[in-house]
Amino acid sequence: MKAAVIEKQGGIENIVYRDFPDPVVGADDVLINVKACGLNYFDIFVRRGMPGLPVPMPWISGADVAGVVAGVGANVKRFKVGDRVMIDPLTNEGMMGEEVQGGLAELCRVPQEYVIPLDPRLTFEQAATIAANYGTTYRMLFTNGDMQKGDLVLILGASGGVGTACVQVAKAHGCKVIACAGTDEKCARLKELGADETINYSNADFSREAWQLSGKKGVDICVNFTGGDTWQPSIRTLKQHGKLLTCGATAGYDAKTDIRFVWQREVKLIGSNGYTIADVTRGMVDMAEGRIKVPEYKTYPLSKLGEAEAAMESRDFFGKIVLIP
Repeated sequence: MKAAVIEKQGGIENIVYRDFPDPVVGADDVLINVKACGLNYFDIFVRRGMPGLPVPMPWISGADVAGVVAGVGANVKRFKVGDRVMIDPLTNEGMMGEEVQGGLAELCRVPQEYVIPLDPRLTFEQAATIAANYGTTYRMLFTNGDMQKGDLVLILGASGGVGTACVQVAKAHGCKVIACAGTDEKCARLKELGADETINYSNADFSREAWQLSGKKGVDICVNFTGGDTWQPSIRTLKQHGKLLTCGATAGYDAKTDIRFVWQREVKLIGSNGYTIADVTRGMVDMAEGRIKVPEYKTYPLSKLGEAEAAMESRDFFGKIVLIP
């Protein structure tokens, strides 16, 4: 098969589009002919290298797979060749693209219990926007964040995959949303997506702006998966008993915390790591039935994965990036 292979960790020059051995299919596995695979920021971390995340080389990243069943193991009864499917990439063997070989290839192997029949109302490209982004969003906002109708929700990095998912899901469940992005154009698109208010944090102090927009009371929930210099200002945006939700640190994980705000306002710092197949399926159903919109996405051929990752690193995109083998 053809695959976008990380030959060694480092820059995008280490991604080579080349022949790679086909996956070996076990008795409980499904072989998928990949039609679309969404790109996530953890694919950047896998390629760059990250402390505590050893990855053997050469490697194929990619998690948000949608495609057609190309083969099944002897014990597989739920699926047959030709079925349209998507996957829950957080398998019992590890995360697709991080701990087991991923889907940025023509073929991938997935244990059958993590394969989901694809709703016929969705295209493969649309399905490739769902798993990591909406699975993460539902777990973060509901399972861990206990988001309630009427909450005021501030979302940083709102123009990316998880960010746009958070905007849509929060609005669909009756919350008021303040969305933050780095350009006026992205802010305008977030308004179109449903955000009640936007903040361009390239030319404004988002913490101060959010405090004003909240009537100087603070927000109920702040979603921050960027970390870095945004962490402490995010804590300052919270109201008494507010919640700061995080599922990553794209701008740096070694952030400072002024703990005076933590105890004085009795705020909660809540992490989310992963999601369940129920979360992923809920995202698929909500999108298929129109409760959430199909997010904006840009496609690249798989052979141009380096260009796609460069666009993601520079934040020169809106919504989701999808690779097409």
